[in-house]
Amino acid sequence: MRQFTEKQRQELEKMMSGESYDASDNTQLLEILQETQEMCRDYNNLRPSHHEEKTALIKRILGKTGERLKVIQPFFCDYGFNIEVGEDFFANTNMVILDEAKVTFGNHVFIGPNCSFYTPCHPLDAPSRNAGKQWSLPIVVGDNVWLGGNVTVCPGVTIGNGTVIGAGSVVTHDIPAGVLAAGNPCKVIRPL
Repeated sequence: MRQFTEKQRQELEKMMSGESYDASDNTQLLEILQETQEMCRDYNNLRPSHHEEKTALIKRILGKTGERLKVIQPFFCDYGFNIEVGEDFFANTNMVILDEAKVTFGNHVFIGPNCSFYTPCHPLDAPSRNAGKQWSLPIVVGDNVWLGGNVTVCPGVTIGNGTVIGAGSVVTHDIPAGVLAAGNPCKVIRPL
């Protein structure tokens, strides 16, 4: 588990609370972001055949993992410690997770290539946005979920157990368990 200073911990609590905070000029948060960027760079530069090194480093980057997981390079995230993955997690190439809030994946989750998970939200009015204000909302992906390639999951979304999300979907709201859903915005197509 990564260690943070008291000041860093205070800023992280603000960031993860769902309340507005200043993300543009926050030394404490920028230090943690840079550390995570360095670890992601190290992970992405490992040879694909170096399985043990890759597994050890991805487990160091992520907050909580099962024993069995595979994340194909490249992989990018903001903080890492806010990401939890269950057992038998698989993510194909080029997964991006902006984890200003918690991002939780259940057991037996399969993520297609080029999938993105975004927890930060920005104000619609330009002056607030330009001032660096933002807030974040958690994402939850249940057990036995499969996301096709190029899926984007937006802030605050929960995807239920046993659901399949079709390729290219933009998930802007909760999707129930046990369905096939697809589209932009993503909608339930039928039960599974």
